[in-house]
Amino acid sequence: MPCGAQMTHSLVCPDTVSRVSSVLNRNTRQFGKKHLFDQDEETCWNSDQGPSQWVILEFPHRVCVSQLQIQFQGGFSSRRGCLEGSQGSEALGKIVDFYPEDNNSLQTFPVPAADVDRLKVTFEDATDFFGRVVIYHLRVLGEKV
Repeated sequence: MPCGAQMTHSLVCPDTVSRVSSVLNRNTRQFGKKHLFDQDEETCWNSDQGPSQWVILEFPHRVCVSQLQIQFQGGFSSRRGCLEGSQGSEALGKIVDFYPEDNNSLQTFPVPAADVDRLKVTFEDATDFFGRVVIYHLRVLGEKV
């Protein structure tokens, strides 16, 4: 069965290693990366200021990504995003650009089926003057390969 033909589900699991470009005031307890995946409407990842912010996910196994879902805080979103991926020790390669809207809704972006074990989501051209990004939910949907 080709990649993307099965049911999709969230690929982020407890064994997924995540890293982020920055955390506001280094306050990881209140604004840290764990809040991207905790399914809690009250918590968020809040980046510090800078020209581009990113999230890297390293999966414990190969995955086939088919969708990216992101919920920003309006006023702290990005106008352009880039999804990159790789397998093993390969260099990251571009998968797709996406163009979020500046609002509070959960946005879904289709991803051309990509077999990867590492993903990097880069948020460029932030709507916030200082380049901060606030994300309540980040979901990577697809299937294990």
